[in-house]
Amino acid sequence: MTDSSSRPTAPVAPRRDTVRSHHGEDVTDSYEWLRDKTDPEVIAHLEAENAYTEAVTSHLEGLRGRIFTEIKERTQQTDLTVPVRHRDWWHYTRTIEGQQYGVHARIAVGDSPDRPVLDPGVVPQGEQILLDGNAEAQGQEFFSLGAYDVSADGELLAYAVDSSGDERFDLRIKDLSTGEVIDEAVTGIGYGTAWSADSSTIFYTRVDDAWRPHQVWRHEVGGSADEDVLVYQEDDERFWMGIGASRDDRHIMIGLGSKNTSEVRLLPSEDPTGEFRVVAPREEGVEYDVDPAGDHLWVVHNKVHRDFELAVAPLGATSSEQWRTVIEGEDGIRLSGVEAFSGHVVLSLRENGLTQLQILPLSVDGRPVGRGYQVPVEEEVYTIETSSNPTYDTDALLVVIESLVTPSSVYELDLLSGALELLKRQPVLGGYDPDDYQQHRLWATASDGTRVPISLVARKGVTPDGTNPGLIYGYGSYEISIDPYFSVSRLSYLDRGVVYAIAHIRGGGEMGRGWYEQGRLEHKTNTFTDFVSCADELVESGWVAPDRLAAEGRSAGGLLMGAILNLAPERFRVVHAGVAFVDALSTILDPTLPLTVGEWEEWGNPLESAEIYQLMRGYTPYENIRAVDYPAILATTGLNDTRVFFVEPAKWVARLRETVTSDPACAPILLKTEMVAGHGGKTGRYDAWHEVAFEIAFMLDQLGATQTS
Repeated sequence: MTDSSSRPTAPVAPRRDTVRSHHGEDVTDSYEWLRDKTDPEVIAHLEAENAYTEAVTSHLEGLRGRIFTEIKERTQQTDLTVPVRHRDWWHYTRTIEGQQYGVHARIAVGDSPDRPVLDPGVVPQGEQILLDGNAEAQGQEFFSLGAYDVSADGELLAYAVDSSGDERFDLRIKDLSTGEVIDEAVTGIGYGTAWSADSSTIFYTRVDDAWRPHQVWRHEVGGSADEDVLVYQEDDERFWMGIGASRDDRHIMIGLGSKNTSEVRLLPSEDPTGEFRVVAPREEGVEYDVDPAGDHLWVVHNKVHRDFELAVAPLGATSSEQWRTVIEGEDGIRLSGVEAFSGHVVLSLRENGLTQLQILPLSVDGRPVGRGYQVPVEEEVYTIETSSNPTYDTDALLVVIESLVTPSSVYELDLLSGALELLKRQPVLGGYDPDDYQQHRLWATASDGTRVPISLVARKGVTPDGTNPGLIYGYGSYEISIDPYFSVSRLSYLDRGVVYAIAHIRGGGEMGRGWYEQGRLEHKTNTFTDFVSCADELVESGWVAPDRLAAEGRSAGGLLMGAILNLAPERFRVVHAGVAFVDALSTILDPTLPLTVGEWEEWGNPLESAEIYQLMRGYTPYENIRAVDYPAILATTGLNDTRVFFVEPAKWVARLRETVTSDPACAPILLKTEMVAGHGGKTGRYDAWHEVAFEIAFMLDQLGATQTS
């Protein structure tokens, strides 16, 4: 760190008090004024924070450069994905050394049905480029796709572009025979599109003022947006929506869901001006997902069992009374999704904290034959999931298997025999050998006696001797599971002796629906105490030194970071909170914001309930900072983030600095704002690597682990 005589001075945000009044309590907020990004003073403050962050971390420039180079040199920069067949074409994405974005392309199937073997460094004969992200992003600091959808006849491409990070997209339709964009009439849409069968009509979503997708519109290709037709509007503010097509392209599908209730509507794609049919009217607390297949609908639902069950229904079903159970629900075995093909059904599930795929063969009349089989994986901790499988009539399935030490690997599964053939494993250059690393499953004991799984990875030779630096990552909300995954950038930690762990805490979905329910609403604080228990387990088991533990989380995981800092600041040496939901109570009290009405089923409604208000008041990070020593803190955000507004980490950092007692020379509190980015940060791969290198360098410096072993 810099000495005190040359230490940069942290920006001080002026205090401008506003008062929030609810349930008989007045709360003074001195930094709410930072919310307005159109205010030049707000922008000036963020820029001053960025300058301070850069000054405090300037001594890490060399380390950042080394980490960026490590990521770059371990990545096969000119590469391509496994070709996936859809109708008469093999589709794939190429990346090219020196270019930020992928090139989406295809080649004709031709006379041979066999998957082509392509050389990453050679443009295949007959290649047709559908979308070059580098050309689309030219002149833009940010580029993201919200839709990429080839029409049923293969002649048109609909894609949607965001150039700021606010997740509102402009729709473009390209004639693939000429490469010309023939329609740019529709702007400001949400995620997703769906084509009619004759490729003359496309459906898209629009979002309301709170960024909630709430409408589906129909657009005639080449027509004016003023002539578009509103085909569905969702007025219940708890519900979000998505639009897409069934695997066989016979149906347009609208999926509607709150945090605990869902509804699916179908429309034959041959009848784009028809009426959408409800598969089963929404019932409060009943969630279901549907995959049409031939004359049946395959349904995963929780109407009977909280961990869901598998059912089948007639194609024209309009009620849950028509669902016939195929696999009953079972405690601890969470059925998470179904994909139906002409001869098989693929069921995604999780058990004992790990994902699984179960294959169910179908008879000629589309009924299941027995219980099928599970796709085997031989590692201690891993993730298995289906890949892109757009072809309905197939006897082969692409699946992806990875772990903390095994790079992402695409296999072709013979559905009839169950045999797996490795098609491609993510290349990791520089002599990477998975045998140089070790992975383990640990279990922490929570304060209420619950056993909480931890996935851990370290270099071989690192032993639990109580001296190692470590980093623990967590999320724990929305039933989202942080399953074991491989990361090239993580190697920059591991090769410097850092033990890396993922805490599978309650509020996530790793151990089934009950795991989620025990970490939401009135049980939310279990998420935070579970994480602290996992941190304690890493220390008590000897894997991490008590004074060398880092923590990291993003979004709702950023809320987790803020909460554990208030609960147990002494446990951690450094914390990274990305796009952090740290002013949760203020947000959930404001129904005009994106993360509010739809979130009441996750957090509770503090507007209506004094009990929920007091609960959130007790754990919201911004309102519970203590005047004690805190560890070093890095808060990162994006100015155009529409999910967690930049104001939350900006306010949090200001209040942290005025409250905590730690020495900023040893434990700096930093805010880094990307001025042209949203919730996911920078989009170009080299830009993203620089961003990751910055974060890793800061954490390693604080852990005293900057040298490779």
